[in-house]
Amino acid sequence: MTEATLRPRPSEAQLIALAGSSYELILELQDASGAYPASPTFSAYKGYSWFRDGAFIADGVSSFGGVDSAGRFFDWCTGILLGRVDQVRRIVDAAAAGTPVGDVEMLPTRFTFAGEEGVDDWWDFQLDGYGTWVWAAVEHAKRHGQDLARWEAAIVLSVEYLVSSWRRPCFDWWEENSDRVHVSTLGCISAGLRAALGSGCLADPLRGAAEAADADIQALIRERGTIDGHLVKWLGSRDVDASLLAVVAPLGAIGPSTDVGLATISAVSSALNVDGGVHRYLADTFYGGGQWPLLSCMLGLAYARSGEPGAALEQLAWAAGTIGADGSMPEQVRDHLLDASRRDEWVERWGPVAQPLLWSHAMYIRLAVELDLSTLEKKQ
Repeated sequence: MTEATLRPRPSEAQLIALAGSSYELILELQDASGAYPASPTFSAYKGYSWFRDGAFIADGVSSFGGVDSAGRFFDWCTGILLGRVDQVRRIVDAAAAGTPVGDVEMLPTRFTFAGEEGVDDWWDFQLDGYGTWVWAAVEHAKRHGQDLARWEAAIVLSVEYLVSSWRRPCFDWWEENSDRVHVSTLGCISAGLRAALGSGCLADPLRGAAEAADADIQALIRERGTIDGHLVKWLGSRDVDASLLAVVAPLGAIGPSTDVGLATISAVSSALNVDGGVHRYLADTFYGGGQWPLLSCMLGLAYARSGEPGAALEQLAWAAGTIGADGSMPEQVRDHLLDASRRDEWVERWGPVAQPLLWSHAMYIRLAVELDLSTLEKKQ
């Protein structure tokens, strides 16, 4: 499979068709356990599923009508969490006692399809996925009139974990900067807490603790995670990161039409968007620092929800233009690298860029559904 490069702008019919083929590809690759593989062939991702990536994949599939597929992913998350009740209790109790456990004792960010922790080294302590999966499960239940009972115990456990630990520095979405508190991570946690609070799953005193934690997170974002009116990469930073887009849309932890939401969309687009292709952050050197289709779709979602559907459609078209000859979408493309001198070292280490990346396909679906393309046929 060769690394994708940009193709001519697709027609509306092709944009619609790609949503359907993306849906079919994700369902075809979903593991029997319910886990969504990050990428079935990429050496560093093969055999693993992330709570964060998987939650966004499930949300995309759910928005297209994939009730059973998304539900099976949430079942997978639930099984993993309920199998680690004792670990979560130790983490929560240690935090309450003022003697928090070390990072290596926290819940990992990715698991094998069988729900086990990997044996290879990884930058594993990330909190964002435990908020994101709760948000996605609650959104799915609301969207399809589903009962949350089968996931309720795991939602409660996730909220206990997040309430106890949300202040801790951890790795960001990109497995970097473990000594920082990242605003995108805080946004994912806030979205998960708010979803849980609105779900009816929480009883006091946990409900009160979750309300207090969310209020503190929002205050912290305003006080130290916002510079010049827009969100920043981590507390105290002045830089932006494209993961901030998710805080605005689809998570909605910061409203897309609020002053901060609009300023964040503008700042990220100005710094990281080149002709529709969105970079992760300006200092990115991973595979040379290319443009990511999934981030282009997140910018599109932010545009759509802030009242700019034309700009959103441009983002969808750019993402569709990254499709490979086999119909798969990559993690990133190399047409506009930030540091081309760093690309080869990653190719030598892990091989060509991940393709297909299921998260790319899912974010494309999510934006296509948001735009409600005239003849888009969702699965029933």
